[in-house]
Amino acid sequence: MDEIVLKLAVIGAAGIAAQWFAWRLQLPAIVLLLVAGFIAGPATGFLDPAADFGSIYRPMVSIAVAIILFEGGLTLNFKEIRETSTAVRRIIMYAGPLTWGMAAVAAHYIGGLSWSTATVLGAILVVTGPTVIMPLLRQAQLDARPASLLRWEAIVNDPIGALFAVVAFEVILVFIGVHEADNVVMLVAFGFGLAIASGWAAAKLIVWSFGNGNVPEFLKAPVLLATVVAVYAANNMVLEEAGLLTVTVMGIVMANSRIASLTDMRRFKETITTLLVSGVFIILTASLSLDDIRSLDWQAALFVASLLLVIRPVAIMLATIRSGATVQERLLSAWIAPRGVVAVAVSGLFGALLADIGVEDAGRMVAFTFAVVVTTIVLHGFTLGPLASFLGLKKASKPGILIVGGSRWSTALAIKLHKAEVPVMLADQNWNHLAEARLANIPVYFGEVLSESAHHSIDPKRFSNLIATSDNDAYNALVSTDFGPELGRSHVFQIGRTDEKARQALNFTLGGRSLTEEPVSFLELRDKLLKGWTFQLTRLTDEFGWDAYEASRPEGALILLWIKPSGAIVFATASSSSPGPNDRILSFALPKDEARVEAASKTTRKAEVTPASQATADEGKKLP
Repeated sequence: MDEIVLKLAVIGAAGIAAQWFAWRLQLPAIVLLLVAGFIAGPATGFLDPAADFGSIYRPMVSIAVAIILFEGGLTLNFKEIRETSTAVRRIIMYAGPLTWGMAAVAAHYIGGLSWSTATVLGAILVVTGPTVIMPLLRQAQLDARPASLLRWEAIVNDPIGALFAVVAFEVILVFIGVHEADNVVMLVAFGFGLAIASGWAAAKLIVWSFGNGNVPEFLKAPVLLATVVAVYAANNMVLEEAGLLTVTVMGIVMANSRIASLTDMRRFKETITTLLVSGVFIILTASLSLDDIRSLDWQAALFVASLLLVIRPVAIMLATIRSGATVQERLLSAWIAPRGVVAVAVSGLFGALLADIGVEDAGRMVAFTFAVVVTTIVLHGFTLGPLASFLGLKKASKPGILIVGGSRWSTALAIKLHKAEVPVMLADQNWNHLAEARLANIPVYFGEVLSESAHHSIDPKRFSNLIATSDNDAYNALVSTDFGPELGRSHVFQIGRTDEKARQALNFTLGGRSLTEEPVSFLELRDKLLKGWTFQLTRLTDEFGWDAYEASRPEGALILLWIKPSGAIVFATASSSSPGPNDRILSFALPKDEARVEAASKTTRKAEVTPASQATADEGKKLP
């Protein structure tokens, strides 16, 4: 028992460590997870999942895959697919079957597999795993259209590929005389229909229950998780792997329903999915044996090459003719098709089933699938970004700032950032508040940034930082709290945060960081702007360093941020270090000449205080 606990702990620690290093080094996380699994399994023998976990090994992986697919379905909103719906539909309806047929032929004639194994393998390789696509899209920063195309195909094709494998396996059983053809057709049709209907019904039941307050907030995520597992298991009892289609449909229906707490549930599911993807990849990679790896020969290499260089490109280019997708988007989709958890899990399941009915080379199917998974993950993981840049399908990589709240002060800030070539957008619900920004050619968003429409119009990942600058502290805190999980709490700022000890202060868990060292209110910033304060951008040099810059600043100057030569933005209140040479510092202060005049004026007013008036003032202090 203690040994199993230790292995589970190692799986969890290795998975999260791989995710962290991938984030830190800007590498595809799946690649590091594969390396971790290989070290834990075939390389050292520390993990042998089938032996370590026994009969619960495959059910555990299957449930994890179901949850991953459901979470993927939650990200599919029909509003995001309007421009690419035809291309997605054709890829699913035409490219999938084309890939199945061509991959089966290639597996038999090139890979040397029997027709039984080749047919099932071709069906399995229809899938393009969301467990791989989603992390890659997160890092690649694609435009909305190609990202939507790849994401929808990956999530919808996963259960369809699994059902293709079911159909292939049932056909094989018909050919060897185990099942009758009529029964197979009826079973598949019934299972397919039941999967869609039960997924839709389960989603509608959840929406109704949550919307009418029949489930308390603290139970919503657990109820949802339990329902996903229940409907998956129930449909699998009717038709093997039909549950994958059920949970995908359930996720899509919920994603397109109006549920107030959907965002919170989606974040919970994202956390669970990150843990599951990390653990499942390590477990599945560790399940490979050295004999499986040695079974991969030149035939397997030629098969993988034909799948990547011929079969996938031909299927996509044919399926997307006159689909509305550009040539660049079609080329990107023709190359990017990494396989992941579902392909490996389903191949393991059907490999065992084929072996049970006497198919001799069934074990090679798992090795072939892993070869495709590893090759596509490595090649597509490292080429997605460069290829997208070459095709012009990648967003500008320079980090930007989203400013919420239109005013003279925030508009002046946006104009200064725009002149400094920092991507910036100003958002406000009042069209008049955006007038000056529009005249200055600053990108604006007219509407409520917390609305669903804004979620689809403003890509949070395009703007790596947010500044809430409205005249309402509570609204600033609400916006910062909402965007915090997307951007990171250390990248969300607001003006006017009061002292945490003040009676009117918001809870420290709400809102963002203060934009300035000492909180300055909206009215104070407005008054300073009216008195002539301006935004000033100063570049440091080896001769004019940080200390000299500080000494040159007028009294009361507000240092907001600095821009690194790489384009990275560092906010003063979020940094523990000082800016260095070639950094450009953005401050808000009086121009130097006006600062001198104001300082002289203060000195003059102080000197004009007569002894008599000073005595009167002192007497006034003594009065109750």
